Amino acid sequence: LQMGCWTPLEGFAREPRTEALWSARAVHGVQDFSRFEILEGGRPRGTVQWSLIGAHNVENALAAIAAARHVGVEVRQALDALQAFQGIARRLQLYGEVNRIRVYDDFAHHPTAITTTIDGLRRRVGAARIIAVLEPRSHTMRMGVHRLTLAPALAAADQVWLYTAADLGWDTGGVLAALGERAHGSGDIDTLARDLARAARPGDHVLIMSNGGFGGLHGKLLAELERAAAPAGPGRRR
Repeated sequence: LQMGCWTPLEGFAREPRTEALWSARAVHGVQDFSRFEILEGGRPRGTVQWSLIGAHNVENALAAIAAARHVGVEVRQALDALQAFQGIARRLQLYGEVNRIRVYDDFAHHPTAITTTIDGLRRRVGAARIIAVLEPRSHTMRMGVHRLTLAPALAAADQVWLYTAADLGWDTGGVLAALGERAHGSGDIDTLARDLARAARPGDHVLIMSNGGFGGLHGKLLAELERAAAPAGPGRRR
């Protein structure tokens, strides 16, 4: 941009700023950003109420409105479209629930996305426990590029489980140590599913983050939770 910009330039920001044409303002009492007000040049243009949560989704909404308005879409029409938008798969997607333990799937695979995802869920669930489960699967994660910023990104979770694959290119011990007793490492998917099922309790939110399939952990965890919740029959040990 410093070299020159020959196309219209519009800024957007999550909170009102003088340099941003488009901005958002939280609606009183709604902390998870499932409802927020859109402003154009500081003037209110309408309110969005949708099924999505998290500050990152507000930023995506502002970018979408700015782009739509640029090609002639009226603001009201853009707001209506956003309110009808159901989101995409793997973005804080509720994968299943057993015994009031909710299991979510999210594509977060770098510290910035991890931070915003946990923050979005925290704003939705309040003081309820969040168990964050991460597979460092992307190339930069596997190489350890983010090892110094990973612990702060996970810090808002009540418990952290880090999958330590045998071919991971770095030692996760520093991350686990920085997070203290609430952090755990596991090198086996089946063992991880069993450990998570034992650790989770009713009312918890288990947030599984990976840009891959995580070895089917989501389904395996739900199966373990169902097994644990099933009533013991005659002769069956619990």
